[in-house]
Amino acid sequence: MKITRVLKRQHGFTLIELMITVAIVGILAAVAYPAYTQYMIRANRAAAQSEMMDIANRQQQFLLTNRSYASKAVLEASGYALPAGVSNKYSYAIVVGAGAVPTYTLTFTPSGAQASDGNLTINSEGVKTPADKW
Repeated sequence: MKITRVLKRQHGFTLIELMITVAIVGILAAVAYPAYTQYMIRANRAAAQSEMMDIANRQQQFLLTNRSYASKAVLEASGYALPAGVSNKYSYAIVVGAGAVPTYTLTFTPSGAQASDGNLTINSEGVKTPADKW
């Protein structure tokens, strides 16, 4: 009688293979995360700029009707509110000029993770600052 020994091959990964995989995933994450955060900052900025343009349009309509620009309180009393996606990242202020020629300056101030992006402004003449963010 012949005795044969059957070797069963083990299935799985070695510790070295797992460590190499974890290292590769870590390197990819280290490269991808900063790019993702910058993408999110730019996306939030674009949403804020869109709202700023909406407010600027509302200001022009208000000027045609009332011969002056609307303050933030008047704008909100007319039913305007920042969308939740923008109000979570930005607050805004409107400074209305008191001179003979009506003027306004609209400023969006970022908060939280968006704070590193800096303020965005647009005025009644259409000047947008900082220019590199527009």
